[in-house]
Amino acid sequence: MQLRSQQDLDHSMERLLSLDDRLQNVRDACLPGPIALRQREKGLAGLLAIVLAQQVSVASARAIWGRFSEAFPDCDVDVIAGTSDEDLRALSLSRPKVRTVRAICTALQDGFDLAALVEMPGDEAHARLCSLHGVGPWTADIYLLFCLGHRDIFPAGDLALQVAVGKGLGLADKPDAKSVARIASDRWTPERSAAAHLFWAYYHALKAGRDGVL
Repeated sequence: MQLRSQQDLDHSMERLLSLDDRLQNVRDACLPGPIALRQREKGLAGLLAIVLAQQVSVASARAIWGRFSEAFPDCDVDVIAGTSDEDLRALSLSRPKVRTVRAICTALQDGFDLAALVEMPGDEAHARLCSLHGVGPWTADIYLLFCLGHRDIFPAGDLALQVAVGKGLGLADKPDAKSVARIASDRWTPERSAAAHLFWAYYHALKAGRDGVL
């Protein structure tokens, strides 16, 4: 099952709350209204937008992606691959991100199939994405969750989720990525994507309007 619509997420959220009764208070803190489904464009454009947003502020990420998408409106892999490093750097891409963009484009030209990831089990799809140079666990999680709608993904390395899980579960200290991953795996499988949406909404409520991710 994938989360393709708001109704899909609503049903997944109901199942999640039945798995862990501690989450009802977290859900209540996000009322009124449903927990909104987050969706992004799939394919190369979606993956590159996530890559370019890494380790920069939300405002900077939007500005960088705006310049990039204006330069490459069709996000054509061959056009991007044929662009010089200097021209990519002129779009405010750091040298490491230029290398990652090039590596992803080269992989796609060599036959890496982003579309096939939607049919793979989450762990397998995650491993395939992480095999790309410059694509780490967080990037893979966000792509699988937001772009492909995988049902059972929890980006444990996301700092906003770590804060929200710590607060929502009443933990004494902010849990690290390993601890959050263990909690999610033990208590929220196979509805971890709904849990991620829930705790991002909870973080938003805690921070009075600040989103944890774009």
